[in-house]
Amino acid sequence: MALSDDCSKYRCEKSIDIDGKSFKYFDLLGINDPRYDELPFSIRVLLESAIRNYDNFHIKVKDIENILNWKENQLKSVEVPFKPARVILQDFTGVPAVVDFAAMRDAVKRLGGDPEKINPVVPADLVIDHSVQVDVSRSSSTFSADALQKNQDIEFERNKERFLFLKWGAKALKNMLIVPPGSGIVHQVNLEYLARVVFDSDNILYPDSLVGTDSHTTMINGLGIVGWGVGGIEAEAVMLGQAISMVLPKVIGYKLTGKMNALVTSTDVVLTITKHLRQIGVVGKFVEFFGPGVSQLSIADRATIANMCPEYGATIGYFAIDEISLKYMKQTGRQDSKISMVEKYLKANGLFRDFDNSKQDPVYSEIVELDLSTVMSCVSGPKRPHDKVDVNVMKKDFQNCLDNPIGFKGFKIAPDQQSKSIPFVFENEEYVLSHGSVVIAAITSCTNTSNPSVMLGAGLLAKNAVNKGLTVKPFVKTSLSPGSGVVTYYLKESGVIPYLETLGFNVVGYGCMTCIGNSGPLPEPVAQAIEKGDLVTCGVLSGNRNFEGRIHPLTRANYLASPLLVIAYAIAGTVSIDFEKEPIGKDNDGKDVFLRDIWPSRQVVQEVEREHVIPAMFQEVYSNITEGNDRWRSLDAPDAQLYPWDSSSTYIQSPPFFQTMTRDLPSVGVIKDAKVLLNLGDSVTTDHISPAGSIARNSPAARYLASRGLVPRQFNSYGSRRGNDAIMARGTFANIRLVNKFISKAAPKTIHIPSGDVMDIFDAADRYKADGMQLIILSGKDYGSGSSRDWAAKGPWMQGVKAVIAESFERIHRSNLVGMGIIPLQYLPGQTAESLGLSGKENYSLSVPDDIQAGQKISVQVDKRSFEVIVRFDTDVELAYFKHGGILNYMIRQMLE
Repeated sequence: MALSDDCSKYRCEKSIDIDGKSFKYFDLLGINDPRYDELPFSIRVLLESAIRNYDNFHIKVKDIENILNWKENQLKSVEVPFKPARVILQDFTGVPAVVDFAAMRDAVKRLGGDPEKINPVVPADLVIDHSVQVDVSRSSSTFSADALQKNQDIEFERNKERFLFLKWGAKALKNMLIVPPGSGIVHQVNLEYLARVVFDSDNILYPDSLVGTDSHTTMINGLGIVGWGVGGIEAEAVMLGQAISMVLPKVIGYKLTGKMNALVTSTDVVLTITKHLRQIGVVGKFVEFFGPGVSQLSIADRATIANMCPEYGATIGYFAIDEISLKYMKQTGRQDSKISMVEKYLKANGLFRDFDNSKQDPVYSEIVELDLSTVMSCVSGPKRPHDKVDVNVMKKDFQNCLDNPIGFKGFKIAPDQQSKSIPFVFENEEYVLSHGSVVIAAITSCTNTSNPSVMLGAGLLAKNAVNKGLTVKPFVKTSLSPGSGVVTYYLKESGVIPYLETLGFNVVGYGCMTCIGNSGPLPEPVAQAIEKGDLVTCGVLSGNRNFEGRIHPLTRANYLASPLLVIAYAIAGTVSIDFEKEPIGKDNDGKDVFLRDIWPSRQVVQEVEREHVIPAMFQEVYSNITEGNDRWRSLDAPDAQLYPWDSSSTYIQSPPFFQTMTRDLPSVGVIKDAKVLLNLGDSVTTDHISPAGSIARNSPAARYLASRGLVPRQFNSYGSRRGNDAIMARGTFANIRLVNKFISKAAPKTIHIPSGDVMDIFDAADRYKADGMQLIILSGKDYGSGSSRDWAAKGPWMQGVKAVIAESFERIHRSNLVGMGIIPLQYLPGQTAESLGLSGKENYSLSVPDDIQAGQKISVQVDKRSFEVIVRFDTDVELAYFKHGGILNYMIRQMLE
């Protein structure tokens, strides 16, 4: 397409010679506009993408000008397009994405089009990491020393159908790479191997950027790559060549100064930042880190901070590329020629950062600051990632949680029940559980397992503990699930694996595992004791999320902690301990041992890291990353353009999203006399809406599976069955910790309003649907916070939900609702269901006008009165998606034109 005169001044294509090879790039400095030097580095990446992808259709001159004029436009809710360079997926969200691609191929063929047009246009990498569970852990008669092999065997037995389907996708869909199970965690594999940092496409250089179907995609921001999590639905549109439509964000400059204390870890830093930014409020904003303190952080440290971006609420947590980034590329085995290309291109385009040079500091919307020397050892919990607790007040804080009313920081245990102890027998020995007892201790999650400093620190702490004669009680479910094979490599080379294993931290698998709820069962005597005493027992994990019901149904309190503190609390056996004043145990001579006696300093850890974390490890591990193990290689996937659906499969089924779709636009936007399916409060997460963990034996999904001949041990998890809409619809709102105001206690239940019957939520929705009744949901603040799960939107759609009225929405989930054609409605500022006198038992009617504008207000009729709400279609593109009945329907019609 010919360029307009207006755009030619921005599209300055320039040549650059790097190591004797000539490349081209779009010269941002050549724009010669003083506004460019004021742009935050993350916004510069958006600008480059807009200039390079300009076509006067998806991206126009006004879009380029709007981004360049960020300083003024950040306050005006200006909509801009962004075309990421690639997409990354994990298997829980990747399977339904590939299922949708297969179903879209069927729909295109049925409507007279060419199904082979349905392919990823941009590179798509899918890492299978969410399927493996901690079915088997440490060595004992109950646990097992060969836990890794057994867990992988069970993983393949459970997921053979899913893995066959993904292998079909790898063969049938062009431009898609599948990383087999047992390779690592998606974000760590992305950081260590998949990240391009700078793309070279047909000799044109441009910055790496991405979106991912996992909210912790932001981990890659630590390496200077702009990327964030989106719903699976939106990611599929990007894979099909569509631009993301986004509101140009404010950019919070987060200035780091000082140095970390020798006994503080990067986990302590990120938990401190998470609490700080939650208090400030950064939802919908970019956070860009700068200042001399950044130079004190390794890329692994930065990636840990970027990983928890969803927990502090921002869209990205960005660290621009600097010399330390190049050193990390060298450490992880990238080729010298690649590193040279990255450095020279970024410096030529004003995208390379020197954090010690304040003259490079751009303009920010707001600046906040943290002195790293003020960070203290801490954990977060017991129910939210941003509820930081300094370790020195942990004992007091847990006691307060027992006393407090039920809530994010309370369990309301009666005073006469707080000292309760329940004896039980495990392996012929008697033990006792009480409130605060640690029953799960997991070194898990890419948040921390990607960071050699905390992993080696944990290993050295374990070594010191074992040498002192300290142990972990055998019933505690301990586990170590590294984010890549490199971790195991350097733990072995440094000699700490035997000490970790002595304390029960055997390698149990390469995947997310406990962090996403794949913690597996507790020993039966432990589970019985917890239930008998109605105890508040604890999980301690090096993860990024600890929402209610996520880690394990029986651990009501869950704390995020560094790998070192995971081991410390496992040894102590309780979170109700003051490590400063109380010993963690006794040594071989019966003398008290305090945590400070076994804690390795940061300097000692760094010395071990320098010696044992070397490029050859990364090169060896990743040289055959796509080959997989023998089980993967033996899978014989179908070789066909259209997927041959198996009606008997309980894992993979063709979804109903497009089965009745026509070429013509549907009639949408009218809701008449809808019933309220659920009346919810604040902070309803996507874990509450669409749990990923185990399928309860008394749930609608369990009854469905039993009707297909499966027994409970074959149920697997909801996350693993996201390719089957029948199960996922039944699993929607199936979290046992869901609090519905219609019901007096937490349970996956609701009231069928016409009859007054208390029912499982799916069964109630099914009855409403049979009676031809439409449904809505009422909610409080932050509806849909947590992981970016497309089934948290697809599931309500299948249950017949037409709209959600909330005080506020989490960014990704609101986008997913729009993508499924569900209307997100927001109360006016200061209004709530309570202030409006809504019980949830009324009839609700509304009509979205054909000429609706982004952010427009409409009236909701409730019986004989009405109130106004804001329609949260935030961009014109979202309006288009809604009018088509959803984003994928829109894409299919585009492909047919």
